[in-house]
Amino acid sequence: MEDLLEIYKRIEHLRNNGVKMKEMADYTHMPASVLSSLYSAVLPAYISTLKKGNSAEEALDYALGQVNNVSKKRLLGNLKDLKERLFELEPAPAATGLKDNPFLNMLNEEMPRSAQEAYNYSGIYISYSLSSSSNTLKVEPYLITASEKNDYVRVIHMSAYNTTHTGVALFSNHQTAYLMFNEREMPQIALFTIYLQLPMYDFPHQLKGLYLSLDYNRNPIARRIVFVKHSDSTALEDFLELKGRLVPREELTDELLPYYNYTCQPSDCIKTCTVPSPRLDSNDLEREKKLLEI
Repeated sequence: MEDLLEIYKRIEHLRNNGVKMKEMADYTHMPASVLSSLYSAVLPAYISTLKKGNSAEEALDYALGQVNNVSKKRLLGNLKDLKERLFELEPAPAATGLKDNPFLNMLNEEMPRSAQEAYNYSGIYISYSLSSSSNTLKVEPYLITASEKNDYVRVIHMSAYNTTHTGVALFSNHQTAYLMFNEREMPQIALFTIYLQLPMYDFPHQLKGLYLSLDYNRNPIARRIVFVKHSDSTALEDFLELKGRLVPREELTDELLPYYNYTCQPSDCIKTCTVPSPRLDSNDLEREKKLLEI
């Protein structure tokens, strides 16, 4: 079971370099849903539980208990083959057909520059924002660090439901940070982006900004968000020890209340919704506002 962490890191490497989960599943002869559960739920829970001092057996049993589609017997029986095939699989060479797009060129040039600035903001943060499903405070860990080759800024998000998403970040002129993720499995795309104001201080303890994503009905939603530094560590194992959670109003502590007051008031969230039988004219806008007031 020592191979589990290596498998997790290899899947992450392949995803970060453009290999889709379905491609990995096909190459390893594993159902895509099983490989996805293994990467997003089982392995993070296994690593986190192992770090708490549990045995490998106990940690794996606990992690597998978080899902219902991964068999322990089948996983352990195929572990060696899974690892070998994942390490055989290599990302395809970067496409050059879009090289004439100035915006994409700018992004490619900005990524290594941002990696040079990551040291000032790298570490583990705890974020606070409004849940899109209820009036509760959402508490979620984030990891910010330069990539292994120092050619982009890697960011990892642990959701309130303890699934992980890996994305990239850009730092612009020590003023704004852009964190970008896809919260769905490829080929589906459901981007969520965080805009953070960067204070003119070295190693800031707190960052704040706006969080743009889709709600559970795939309607765009924008919310305030606060990042508070938890640790200077950039170790994946330390990050995976943390858990996301939803905190109802009645369970807020004195420590959490200021973050709730800042992020969870009516003016701190802009929602949209789909209007039934839309006319696709200005009348829909008024109807939408009325629906959102209900």
